[in-house]
Amino acid sequence: MDFMTDRDVQKYLEEGYVVLDGLLTPQECDELRQRMGDMVEEMDVPQHCRTTFSTNHDEQLKTQGNADYFITSGDKIRFFFEKGVFDDKGDFIVPKQRSLNKVGHALHEYEPLYKKVTHSPKVQGLAKKLGLISPVILQSMFIFKQPGIGGEVTPHQDATFLYTEPLGRVMGLWIALEDATENNGCLWFIPRSHNSGISRRMVRTPKGTYPMTDFTGREQTYDEQKFLVAPVKKGSVVLIDGEVVHRSSENTSEDSRHVYTFHIMESQGTRWSPDNWLQPTEELPFPQLYTKL
Repeated sequence: MDFMTDRDVQKYLEEGYVVLDGLLTPQECDELRQRMGDMVEEMDVPQHCRTTFSTNHDEQLKTQGNADYFITSGDKIRFFFEKGVFDDKGDFIVPKQRSLNKVGHALHEYEPLYKKVTHSPKVQGLAKKLGLISPVILQSMFIFKQPGIGGEVTPHQDATFLYTEPLGRVMGLWIALEDATENNGCLWFIPRSHNSGISRRMVRTPKGTYPMTDFTGREQTYDEQKFLVAPVKKGSVVLIDGEVVHRSSENTSEDSRHVYTFHIMESQGTRWSPDNWLQPTEELPFPQLYTKL
């Protein structure tokens, strides 16, 4: 029996997202979380690289846009922090395990457990079910959504950051490693919002100029009434079209909302924009999804 049914395919194509239960077992989720916990304990991030991550337009320009640490992270594993976790000297004022916003962007290549999940038979099967011929992996992230301080992710489209010609070639896979609920900041979507293009792009600025990224256009204002909540169970995956509008609220609960997420692109007949912040490198060209591990 296929992990992804014909009905799931139809929902994804029509609404721009779909939730699939049971991609990972609870044990597999716990193993990924344990490995990340070990990585955080071992991390040694220089103070000048302690970069805050945000999806807010102006804050993005002030933080990761100025940081070489961010823009060169596509072929590395690097650590990005929540606001308010450092003092004026760059020292932690909260426990390390509670300080991080995310870790990215090459877990899929350099961490064996994450690589195994990314290339799993179920993931490869759903890509084939969607008719992808030559999908490649663009980036991967572990997102923490920390208890009490996990920040809001404002309404956005992934294609703003991962732009292709033509559009419609990028898909996110968002895997819940814990139950994602309204209380701890699950996703919200505007169904069928993936058919109207994008209104802004994050692009690299000319070499030697600062900030290192800028935005063209502005994010639209969206009607809050159009968003539908998408709680998901531990081990489930949400497939996210690159153009569908989605967001998540702050985590004001006492529970974390750990997620492993990665993006794939159909490379056949697709031009990856050289203006995107994320670029393949000699060390890490975008790897093919269809491989045997």
